[in-house]
Amino acid sequence: MAKSRFPLPALSATEREQLQQWTRRPKSAQALALRARIILRLADGHPSTEVADHFHVHIQTVNKWRERFRRGGIDGLLDEPRPGQPRKITDAHVEAIISRTLESKPADATHWSTRSMAKATGLNQTAISRIWRAFALQPHRTESFKLSRDPLFIDKVRDIVGLYLDPPDRALVLCVDEKSQIQALERTTPLLPMRPRQAERRAHDYLRHGTTTLFAALDTKTGKVIGQLHRRHRSTEFRKFLDTIEANVPAELDVHLIMDNYGTHKTSFIQRWLVKRPRFHVHFTPTSASWLNLVERWFAALTEKQIRRGSFRSTRELETAIRLFVDNHNSQPKPFAWTKSADDILESIARYCRRINDSGR
Repeated sequence: MAKSRFPLPALSATEREQLQQWTRRPKSAQALALRARIILRLADGHPSTEVADHFHVHIQTVNKWRERFRRGGIDGLLDEPRPGQPRKITDAHVEAIISRTLESKPADATHWSTRSMAKATGLNQTAISRIWRAFALQPHRTESFKLSRDPLFIDKVRDIVGLYLDPPDRALVLCVDEKSQIQALERTTPLLPMRPRQAERRAHDYLRHGTTTLFAALDTKTGKVIGQLHRRHRSTEFRKFLDTIEANVPAELDVHLIMDNYGTHKTSFIQRWLVKRPRFHVHFTPTSASWLNLVERWFAALTEKQIRRGSFRSTRELETAIRLFVDNHNSQPKPFAWTKSADDILESIARYCRRINDSGR
């Protein structure tokens, strides 16, 4: 076996243990872990060329860290201080800013801004902004949530998630809902199209030309959507949509309908229709938990891609645009992938509840 011109000194028990810790610790920098592996392999008697091939690095890299270790030991593997102006913001400054951001509020506002934090701490806005970005803090943003008070919440979550992750054989799982009161809005002036360095612009005011309601059923397996438009939103229209679903589903398949607790879905008129068709099975989402219904994700795509930025001179024009969106979607359908188990969801909600209880508010 070829010997190095600069033989590596024998590792002490302490050095070997420290190097092995660097290779195993999940929070070690990957560069430092690689250096430790190189030294350990060299210490085991492997030549530099073999070590370089093993770790897919250049031979000069192996020689560099062997020499650094030979001269400085463990400390020789650490990064040397870089040239430049000394650091002015210490770890104590950073910790103080993070603690202040998370645990306090300014006297004249509900949240900190870069200006108010800079004034309170004596640092500049750029430094505050860099620290917030490094720790993913955004005091100016807020999000809302709502917890379901359904007494059967756990049972319903397990039921619906079970249909997503392990659907029954010889059956179709459909997520059903209505997007009601879709407004046909016409901008009072034509849109100004996008051009370099300028976003598309539209007038703030608009004319109303009526509303429509889209009834939709999303096939969780294929991603296809059965859609039907009505001007009104009653159990009569919902019954017509159920007839459409029945006509589009092969008679030999059971149908599992996932839908919310809206009153239209629970009238005696609808219940009689379901009783006469035993192959239809209804699964209600928990109250205030519409996020469990996958068709809501499809409604969001419809709003974002077709409705929000549109200008419609009539309800008929709006309905034509919606039908076009449904047809284009069904020409190349793609199902939404549900990934979280019921246990994951319940644990996530439990964490929210614990944070609420610990917040002292």
